[in-house]
Amino acid sequence: MTEGKLDENDFQLLQALKLDARKTIAELSTMLGIPRATVHERISRMKKAGVIRRFTIEEDYSKTGLPTLSFVFIEYDRQSRLDQHEVARNIAKISGVLGVYIVSGEWDMLVKVRGRSIEDIGNIILERIRTTPGVFKTYTMACFEVAKDML
Repeated sequence: MTEGKLDENDFQLLQALKLDARKTIAELSTMLGIPRATVHERISRMKKAGVIRRFTIEEDYSKTGLPTLSFVFIEYDRQSRLDQHEVARNIAKISGVLGVYIVSGEWDMLVKVRGRSIEDIGNIILERIRTTPGVFKTYTMACFEVAKDML
Protein backbone atom coordinates (compact mmCIF):
# COMPACT_ATOMS: atom_id res chain seq x y z
CA MET A 1 0.00 0.00 0.00
CA THR A 2 1.37 3.39 -0.92
CA GLU A 3 0.16 6.80 0.16
CA GLY A 4 -1.53 7.15 -3.21
CA LYS A 5 -3.72 4.14 -2.48
CA LEU A 6 -5.13 5.58 0.74
CA ASP A 7 -8.63 6.98 0.35
CA GLU A 8 -10.58 9.52 2.39
CA ASN A 9 -11.89 6.81 4.76
CA ASP A 10 -8.32 5.66 5.47
CA PHE A 11 -7.27 9.22 6.29
CA GLN A 12 -10.32 9.72 8.53
CA LEU A 13 -9.54 6.46 10.30
CA LEU A 14 -5.89 7.47 10.79
CA GLN A 15 -6.96 10.84 12.22
CA ALA A 16 -9.40 9.17 14.62
CA LEU A 17 -6.68 6.78 15.81
CA LYS A 18 -4.21 9.66 16.27
CA LEU A 19 -6.71 11.36 18.56
CA ASP A 20 -7.45 8.21 20.56
CA ALA A 21 -5.91 4.86 19.61
CA ARG A 22 -7.86 3.16 22.41
CA LYS A 23 -11.15 3.42 20.54
CA THR A 24 -12.66 0.07 19.72
CA ILE A 25 -13.48 -1.06 16.21
CA ALA A 26 -17.17 -0.58 17.06
CA GLU A 27 -16.60 2.98 18.31
CA LEU A 28 -14.55 3.87 15.22
CA SER A 29 -17.23 2.32 13.00
CA THR A 30 -19.98 4.39 14.60
CA MET A 31 -17.93 7.58 14.64
CA LEU A 32 -16.90 7.33 10.98
CA GLY A 33 -20.03 5.68 9.60
CA ILE A 34 -18.02 2.76 8.21
CA PRO A 35 -18.97 -0.91 8.81
CA ARG A 36 -17.00 -2.63 11.60
CA ALA A 37 -15.58 -5.27 9.29
CA THR A 38 -14.32 -2.53 6.97
CA VAL A 39 -12.68 -0.63 9.83
CA HIS A 40 -10.97 -3.81 11.01
CA GLU A 41 -9.81 -4.69 7.49
CA ARG A 42 -8.47 -1.17 6.85
CA ILE A 43 -6.53 -1.07 10.13
CA SER A 44 -5.08 -4.52 9.45
CA ARG A 45 -4.14 -3.51 5.89
CA MET A 46 -2.49 -0.27 7.04
CA LYS A 47 -0.56 -2.10 9.77
CA LYS A 48 0.65 -4.73 7.32
CA ALA A 49 1.70 -2.04 4.81
CA GLY A 50 3.58 -0.08 7.48
CA VAL A 51 1.29 2.95 7.28
CA ILE A 52 0.45 2.35 10.95
CA ARG A 53 3.74 1.53 12.64
CA ARG A 54 2.64 1.45 16.27
CA PHE A 55 -0.04 2.40 18.77
CA THR A 56 1.18 4.51 21.66
CA ILE A 57 0.19 6.77 24.53
CA GLU A 58 0.48 10.50 25.14
CA GLU A 59 2.49 11.11 28.29
CA ASP A 60 1.76 14.03 30.63
CA TYR A 61 5.35 15.06 31.23
CA SER A 62 4.47 17.36 34.13
CA LYS A 63 3.13 14.31 35.98
CA THR A 64 6.08 12.06 35.14
CA GLY A 65 8.72 14.53 36.31
CA LEU A 66 9.93 15.77 32.92
CA PRO A 67 8.17 19.12 32.50
CA THR A 68 11.01 21.02 30.81
CA LEU A 69 11.33 20.94 27.03
CA SER A 70 14.10 22.32 24.85
CA PHE A 71 15.16 22.10 21.25
CA VAL A 72 18.83 21.85 20.33
CA PHE A 73 20.21 22.75 16.94
CA ILE A 74 23.38 20.82 16.11
CA GLU A 75 26.09 21.52 13.61
CA TYR A 76 27.60 18.30 12.36
CA ASP A 77 31.41 18.08 12.49
CA ARG A 78 32.35 17.41 8.89
CA GLN A 79 36.00 16.98 9.88
CA SER A 80 35.12 14.00 12.08
CA ARG A 81 34.71 11.72 9.05
CA LEU A 82 31.75 10.11 10.81
CA ASP A 83 28.53 9.45 8.96
CA GLN A 84 25.94 12.09 9.87
CA HIS A 85 23.22 9.45 10.08
CA GLU A 86 25.31 7.49 12.59
CA VAL A 87 25.85 10.64 14.67
CA ALA A 88 22.07 11.21 14.68
CA ARG A 89 21.45 7.59 15.76
CA ASN A 90 23.99 7.95 18.59
CA ILE A 91 22.33 11.13 19.82
CA ALA A 92 18.95 9.36 19.67
CA LYS A 93 20.21 6.82 22.24
CA ILE A 94 20.79 9.51 24.89
CA SER A 95 18.33 9.47 27.79
CA GLY A 96 16.08 12.52 27.64
CA VAL A 97 16.30 12.83 23.86
CA LEU A 98 12.82 12.44 22.37
CA GLY A 99 13.55 13.16 18.73
CA VAL A 100 16.46 13.68 16.36
CA TYR A 101 15.82 15.21 12.96
CA ILE A 102 18.31 15.78 10.15
CA VAL A 103 17.30 19.14 8.68
CA SER A 104 18.30 21.58 5.98
CA GLY A 105 19.50 25.12 6.49
CA GLU A 106 22.13 26.62 8.76
CA TRP A 107 22.02 23.69 11.18
CA ASP A 108 22.30 19.99 10.40
CA MET A 109 20.13 18.45 13.11
CA LEU A 110 17.30 19.41 15.42
CA VAL A 111 17.02 17.51 18.70
CA LYS A 112 14.01 17.48 21.04
CA VAL A 113 15.07 17.09 24.70
CA ARG A 114 13.03 16.70 27.90
CA GLY A 115 14.23 16.86 31.48
CA ARG A 116 13.35 17.60 35.10
CA SER A 117 14.62 21.18 34.86
CA ILE A 118 16.59 23.52 32.64
CA GLU A 119 19.67 22.47 34.64
CA ASP A 120 18.92 18.83 33.86
CA ILE A 121 18.64 19.63 30.16
CA GLY A 122 21.88 21.63 30.41
CA ASN A 123 23.62 18.53 31.77
CA ILE A 124 22.21 16.36 28.97
CA ILE A 125 23.53 18.82 26.41
CA LEU A 126 26.92 19.51 28.02
CA GLU A 127 27.76 16.00 29.18
CA ARG A 128 26.09 13.82 26.55
CA ILE A 129 25.18 15.64 23.33
CA ARG A 130 28.21 17.93 23.00
CA THR A 131 30.57 15.06 23.80
CA THR A 132 29.07 12.84 21.10
CA PRO A 133 31.66 12.32 18.34
CA GLY A 134 30.53 14.18 15.24
CA VAL A 135 28.90 17.08 17.09
CA PHE A 136 30.67 20.36 16.34
CA LYS A 137 28.39 23.02 17.84
CA THR A 138 25.01 23.32 19.56
CA TYR A 139 22.42 26.04 19.98
CA THR A 140 19.65 25.53 22.53
CA MET A 141 16.17 27.03 22.73
CA ALA A 142 13.99 26.51 25.82
CA CYS A 143 10.30 25.93 25.19
CA PHE A 144 7.88 27.99 27.31
CA GLU A 145 4.63 26.36 26.26
CA VAL A 146 3.44 23.60 23.92
CA ALA A 147 0.33 24.59 21.97
CA LYS A 148 0.31 21.38 19.88
CA ASP A 149 2.54 18.32 19.75
CA MET A 150 1.39 15.42 17.59
CA LEU A 151 3.39 12.24 17.86
